[in-house]
Amino acid sequence: MLRIVLFRPGATDFDQQGRIKGTLDIPLNAEGSLQVARTAHELRDEGIGVIYCSPCRAAEQTAEILGANWRVRVKRVPGLRNLNHGLWQGKLIAELKDNQRKVYRQWQEQPETVCPPEGEMLKSARARISHSLEKLVRKHRSGVVGIVVPEPLATLVRAYLEKSAVGDLWKAERNCGNWEAIEVESESWLAMSPPATSL
Repeated sequence: MLRIVLFRPGATDFDQQGRIKGTLDIPLNAEGSLQVARTAHELRDEGIGVIYCSPCRAAEQTAEILGANWRVRVKRVPGLRNLNHGLWQGKLIAELKDNQRKVYRQWQEQPETVCPPEGEMLKSARARISHSLEKLVRKHRSGVVGIVVPEPLATLVRAYLEKSAVGDLWKAERNCGNWEAIEVESESWLAMSPPATSL
């Protein structure tokens, strides 16, 4: 059995302002750094052997703080970059809700049917996730592995690992600095997945 600890990066100024981050490179703020330090202390005995992270500044900073505290290796995974929200990036969520109510509601209820202007559909993000996670599970058939990815990608990762519904991605967008553990039966994964190259 493989235990995956899924971390959301600590807070950024954009999180606290209610802005859409997407693929923008936003650093942790003071509160975010404190959140990560608390997590490092809380999970110091979890036995995480390696940390994989999204290639964005907040995720990398979070992974580096955790890795330094636990003395474990950190590896960036390009396929775990956040969902590209295109022209929505940098906008306030409240602004989008007020100005594009129909699109806001559609993203809330059926996100797979919406493509942010000049952005990315969930289908392509899921393809990246599945490819990256299948390689990870193939490499680590047991033990404990950390993954640091921002929202809303973290919600897509959780849904893929648990084979569950995605849920409200607007609500997920506001999550930061928390974590959850997911148990993965690696043999079942490998039986369903094609051979993958090394991570």
